[in-house]
Amino acid sequence: MTVEYIRYRIADPDRRRAFEKAYAAAVGHLYAAPQCLGYELAHGVEEPERYVLRIEWTSVEDHEQGFRRGPHFPPFLAGIEPYLPDIEEIRHYERTLVVDKSRS
Repeated sequence: MTVEYIRYRIADPDRRRAFEKAYAAAVGHLYAAPQCLGYELAHGVEEPERYVLRIEWTSVEDHEQGFRRGPHFPPFLAGIEPYLPDIEEIRHYERTLVVDKSRS
């Protein structure tokens, strides 16, 4: 499994509300994609203009070759496209053995 983190910075509060609504609608396409194992969008407490989207993929290859070339990517991208310029970072990570499994 691979975990992708996408960090956004959105200063305007009205734009932040629209961003959350756009993601709430777009994640249905993530849910439908077999390559996606789960996702969550977190909002900054100390810095409310910051968001982190965490997506669990079966693998980097499945994400980049399967999802991005599949039928769910175009509508997902269309839903969040206005917020692409707000992305500060996109990275894939592998989980380590340091995991609290009792709280899953």
